[in-house]
Amino acid sequence: RATMKSLRFISAEAFVSNAEFARKSLSTVAYDLFPLLFKASYLLEQGEVIHDLVEKWPLFEFNMGKLLGATLDYQEDLSHRTCSMCLESCLTGLRDYVLNRSSPYIKKLKVVDLTGIRDVEVQFCKCKKTMGRWARTQLLSKLCLELLVYLQQEQCNPGTFEISINVLIDLFVTERNYELVVQALLKKCCCPLKICCVAFRSDNLTLQKFFYIIKLTDPSLLRKLEVVHNVHLEMEHLEILFNSIHFPLLMSLTLPARTFNVQRFTATDEQMLTNIGEKMGEMTQLTELCMSFSILTGRIQKLLSPLKTPLKMLDVSNCSLNHADMAYLANSFHANHLEALDLSGHDIPELYPSTFFKLLSHSSPVLRSLTLEDCNIQDTHVNMLILGLSPCQKLQEFKFIGNPLSSQALKHLFRFLCELPMLKNVEFPVPRDCYPIGITYPIDDASLCRFDHQKYESVAEELNLILLQANREDVKASTPLFGSYDAAVQETNNELGAYLIKSFKETLEKFTTSFNKMS
Repeated sequence: RATMKSLRFISAEAFVSNAEFARKSLSTVAYDLFPLLFKASYLLEQGEVIHDLVEKWPLFEFNMGKLLGATLDYQEDLSHRTCSMCLESCLTGLRDYVLNRSSPYIKKLKVVDLTGIRDVEVQFCKCKKTMGRWARTQLLSKLCLELLVYLQQEQCNPGTFEISINVLIDLFVTERNYELVVQALLKKCCCPLKICCVAFRSDNLTLQKFFYIIKLTDPSLLRKLEVVHNVHLEMEHLEILFNSIHFPLLMSLTLPARTFNVQRFTATDEQMLTNIGEKMGEMTQLTELCMSFSILTGRIQKLLSPLKTPLKMLDVSNCSLNHADMAYLANSFHANHLEALDLSGHDIPELYPSTFFKLLSHSSPVLRSLTLEDCNIQDTHVNMLILGLSPCQKLQEFKFIGNPLSSQALKHLFRFLCELPMLKNVEFPVPRDCYPIGITYPIDDASLCRFDHQKYESVAEELNLILLQANREDVKASTPLFGSYDAAVQETNNELGAYLIKSFKETLEKFTTSFNKMS
């Protein structure tokens, strides 16, 4: 659907479409037109113009989210366009802003905010080449170090050393870019561009490197911390982290799989868990918590009850919760504030149906995203599910892949889903009748793709027709067999794969050595 443009925006597009003319004329352009010209240049992918606009930026702030977001002149939000050429032009323009020989007294820029950029699966830029969060981290670190080398070697205007610009960014660090980012953070005090880490994600790092770099990021500024793949952070390490580092502004925390395992708990471990809960309670801004694939049976209350701020997002997928855990969640003060909830991997109909629906009832006025993958929801449960979802009028996203539902049950459910006014995204399972008779759930990876694809396509077409007939073309329905899109994994999958192969090889070598000793 075409988005309306104001005459101002159409004029800005015409101005920047001739790159040579636009670049020559920037010195005569009124300061308040720079944001308008920037968005027009970004839309048309005019890299050279973008670079020069940033190099000559006349305002105190450069906020990518605001500049590319919906404006009166052009309503379309471009912040999800992570066009490599446009972003590289922005960042090199920022470096050249510092090096530009114009008088430092007219350089007003104090804050650059890159946190509003959103990484999405489908890119609309013409070049189709994206610059994800990892690559942005890499490039900014590289440019900061290059800037320092240049300033030391060249005869610069003395005022250049007075320039101090805070660059707010969501850092993404893996083994591959670790050394570069560490060097940039260590030399932050000398560099005119100050990396300010607002969100930090770490994958494929040793614990020693993780602890070292997290201290360098200035944790007092950190709002989001994600420790995800191949960082072996277990409960005792988490306690050390929280005891040694204070996170006063932390709003969102993601912990790696198997951080907790209550099956092997001792009295010391119980105390450790209590300490971690209390430390999380001191994080007064914490509203998002992801602890998937840990074993937390019977310990949810101990971990969450010290929190003073209600959670808005909770992911406890595949955490082996029992009835006591679900009862605590349903009756806790968090229940009334949950906007996103993931309970995947729990047999909800069998273990705690009434308690789950009580939780759903309490969160229904605010719930926006619900994920119930591999929850053993069968045809006989669909009417009850519809009853539970009916009050969730703000629901935007519902994911329930991996459940043994027939095509008839899915059609029945879809007719109801059409009635949820805010719904935008549905992830539904391959119908049970598309798989061979006797398939068992949860389906293992080897059998996941062994279904009647022609029959599935036919059912998917019928489901989309139900949406179409209800005038709900705005709802996207899909079946991502191997999970939802993860921009970070997509960007670093080669490194992740290499790391997994290395780990597997090391495990195999240890096993072989042990076996030979036994022999």
